[in-house]
Amino acid sequence: MSHTKLKTLALVGAALASVVLPISAGAQEAAKLEMVKELHDRLPEEIKAAGKMTSVNNGSFPPYEIVTGTEMTGASADLTDALGQVLGVKIDHATVGGLPALLAGVNSNRYQFAFGPIGDFKSREEANDFVDWVQEFVVFAVQKGNPKGITSLDTACGNTIAVMAGGSAERVIQAQAEKCKADGKDAIVVQSYTDQPASILAVRSKRADAFFSSQAPLTYFVSQANGQLELTGVGEKNGFDNLYQGAVVPKGSPLGPVLLDGIKILMENGTYAEIMKKWGLENNMLESPGINLGGQLPK
Repeated sequence: MSHTKLKTLALVGAALASVVLPISAGAQEAAKLEMVKELHDRLPEEIKAAGKMTSVNNGSFPPYEIVTGTEMTGASADLTDALGQVLGVKIDHATVGGLPALLAGVNSNRYQFAFGPIGDFKSREEANDFVDWVQEFVVFAVQKGNPKGITSLDTACGNTIAVMAGGSAERVIQAQAEKCKADGKDAIVVQSYTDQPASILAVRSKRADAFFSSQAPLTYFVSQANGQLELTGVGEKNGFDNLYQGAVVPKGSPLGPVLLDGIKILMENGTYAEIMKKWGLENNMLESPGINLGGQLPK
C-alpha cells in the first residue's frame, strides 16, 4: 500500500476518535456528530464553498426514502443527516420522476449525488460510481393468501406483474416474459410504474397480481397494508445474484471516496446500525461499505 493511502487511512482512523457516539436509539434525532476535518477538506471546492450539496431521489422508496411534498424522511434521510454532520455540510434532497431522470441529473452535475440506495450493476458502473451501503433481495408482494400462487419467476407466467420503470427488476421480469412464451406458457403482462406507491396500489386494487421489487420496501408496504398483502419468493434468487445498492456519483468523481469514508465512520461509531434497525432494515446491513461491488445485470 502506498504512503499516501496509509496516511489517509490513519487520518480517517484518528478522526473516528473525535466523533460523538450516538447515545440511544430514542435519542438519535437529537444526537449530533462532530465534523471530521480530514473528510471535509477532501470535498470538492464548490461543495465546501456552498456549504451544502443535494442528493436526488426518484420518489418514495420506503423505508429508505419517504417523500411527502418537499420533505423526505426514512432511513436514507436519517443517514444523510448524520453523514452531513460528519462531512460538515448540509445535505438537501430533490425529487425527480424515475430512475433515468435521477441518473441524468447526477451525470449532468445538476445534483451532486443520489444517496439511494440504487441498484449497483456493472453496466451502470460504466457511467457512474456506486458507494454501496446495503445488500438487497428481490421478491414479490401479492394479495393476502397469494391467490395466483406466485412464488418464483416461473410461477409468474400468465400473471400481471408490476415493476418500477427503468429498474433492474423490470429487466428481469421482461426477460422472464419472453422465457414464458418460449416455454409455451402464458405470457406475463408487465406493468411499469415510476414510483413504489403506484406499483403497490396496483396490487392492492387488483389491477396487478404482484409487485416484483426490493424486499426492504416491500416489507414496509406489506406492514402498512392492513393485512391485504404478503411477501412471496423470499429466499429465492429470482433472477439475481448478490445484489448491492448504494449512493451514486458521476464516474471518477472525487466525492465517491469521501462518501465511502464518511459511511465507514457511521458504521464504526454505531450510527449506521442504529438507523437501519430503527427502520427495520437489520437484514440489509453490510459490515463495511465498498465502491462498485455490483455484479452483472441478469440476462
